[in-house]
Amino acid sequence: MVSVKKEGVILEATDLEFENQAVLNPACIKDKNNVHMFYRAVGKDFRSCVGYCKLDGPLKVAQRSQKPILFPENDYEKQGVEDPRIVCIDETYYMLYTAYDGKNALIAYAVSKDLIKWEKKGVISPKIKYNDVREIFLNSKLKDRYFFFKSFYKEVKGEDVLLWEKDAILFPKKINGKFALIHRILPDIQVIYFDDFKQLADMDYWKRYLETLPNYIILEPKYWYESRNIGGGCPPIETEKGWIFIYHAVQNAENYRVYHAAAALLDKANPTKIRGRLEKPLFSPELDWELQGDVNNVVFPEGAAIFDDRLYIYYGAADKRIGVASVSTAELLNELLPGQVTYQMNYEIGKIAGEIYRMCKDTPRNLSEIRNTLKRKEDLIYLAIGWLSRENKIEFLSSQGDMKIKTK
Repeated sequence: MVSVKKEGVILEATDLEFENQAVLNPACIKDKNNVHMFYRAVGKDFRSCVGYCKLDGPLKVAQRSQKPILFPENDYEKQGVEDPRIVCIDETYYMLYTAYDGKNALIAYAVSKDLIKWEKKGVISPKIKYNDVREIFLNSKLKDRYFFFKSFYKEVKGEDVLLWEKDAILFPKKINGKFALIHRILPDIQVIYFDDFKQLADMDYWKRYLETLPNYIILEPKYWYESRNIGGGCPPIETEKGWIFIYHAVQNAENYRVYHAAAALLDKANPTKIRGRLEKPLFSPELDWELQGDVNNVVFPEGAAIFDDRLYIYYGAADKRIGVASVSTAELLNELLPGQVTYQMNYEIGKIAGEIYRMCKDTPRNLSEIRNTLKRKEDLIYLAIGWLSRENKIEFLSSQGDMKIKTK
């Protein structure tokens, strides 16, 4: 079981007009010891824009903008610039976001060279009505659940509603020489590859892709906590073992929904190949400020940054504020690859072994002292002690039933 630490609330709404209702769903990108956070900011009119703050380390807010970085300017986003995600590829920053006009949710993006000046590039998701996509879905032999969501959005938004596209995320590097874009046509998570963003403005390109959509599904709802649907979360994190992908999962409860954070490990060369996946949520709404807000029972991960071995996950809590959770990257990989001790896990065990060796160099220590001092997971401590013993670095002393460890 992965040990997740809830670090607490890192950002709340302010009295500023553009963010006096809520702040949530942050995009994050790390630069040395800083994290640049671009978050969804909501005013009392419930229109969304993108705010900005800079963190010193993973948890301390060092700077916060008094103005939005991106805001609604065009008809296709007149009701909101929502849920940004950010990556850097070839020295260009790409921010993808949901453009909402009050009826349709589409994918749009902006680019920057310095994280300060942003140029909007427009909509890149297909402007195709659900009525028109129906035949494509039928020919693609997609499962029935796709047609349920088609009917749902037509009923809620009207007959002429466009294909509902949200949760767009770029992989932070090209895969096999192509951009790789994660997106979500409910209820699954898919990926589309392209050489140039101009291709995504071509409806024929999208139609050809949609005709073969089953070949590009990354994840489908599988477990109890994914009973309604799943969707993208943070940009994938590259490791030697594959891409760690933190995503969100929606559970249909009796009269409400619960949004969980989940994790999977994707193959580095072919992200549709799943190398591992958690059978339980990575974490769920459980604290008061995650259970109660503008939308109750929500943790919605969108940004991540690694400091040392620790993965910090930044998430919207109850659509009201921004929280942080952290987890050992080595532990998470070990859980995603059951039965395998990963390179990262060996590295962690080696670090703990060094700490134990130094502790016991001059004074023999018992297990209780070692556990209380190191405050590490007990199984990792035992693995480190076992390694030291096999390497003949330590010996065990027993006195009146108390076993102590001493270096040789």
